[in-house]
Amino acid sequence: MGKTVICPGSFDPLTIGHLDIIKRSSALFDKVIVVVMRNLSKNMGSFTTEERVDFIKRCTTDLPNVEVDTYAGLLADYARLKGASAVVKGLRAISDYDDEFRQALTNQKLNPEMETIFMVSSSEHMFLSSSVVKDVCKLGGDITDFVPAEICDDIKKRLGKQ
Repeated sequence: MGKTVICPGSFDPLTIGHLDIIKRSSALFDKVIVVVMRNLSKNMGSFTTEERVDFIKRCTTDLPNVEVDTYAGLLADYARLKGASAVVKGLRAISDYDDEFRQALTNQKLNPEMETIFMVSSSEHMFLSSSVVKDVCKLGGDITDFVPAEICDDIKKRLGKQ
C-alpha cells in the first residue's frame, strides 16, 4: 500500500497557489486526497462546498492520483478514517506558520499516527490567498493570474463587479 496524504483547506475559491501545492504533493506521494473542510472560524463562504469540490476536480483532471472529498469533522479523525499518514499544508509566510503550527500540535495530540508536512509556497504565489482573489474580483480587478483558467469565469461571474 502506498502513502496517502491529505491536502485540507476551505478552498473558497481554489487559487493557483493551492493548485501548486496539490500538484507538488501529487508528485511526491502515491495518493493525495484534497479535502474541502468546513472552517468554523470563517463564514459560510462565497462558494458552496459542492462548487468548491467541482472547481478542484476540474483543475486536477490531469492528476490521476488526486481525489477530492469533503469533511465537516476533525481533520485528525478524517486522516484516521482514510488511512492517511500525513497532512500537507502550504505555508506562504511566517504569519501562516503560527496558526499551522498550533493546528499541527493539536492534530498530533488527537492522532499521534498522523504527521504534518509543511510545504513552502512557490515564491510567485506567496502573496496569494482566497481572500485576495475575492477582494480583487469584487473590486473589478483582473484575477486571471491568481486562479486556474478552468474556473476563472465561474469566479468572475459570482464575485465580479456588477
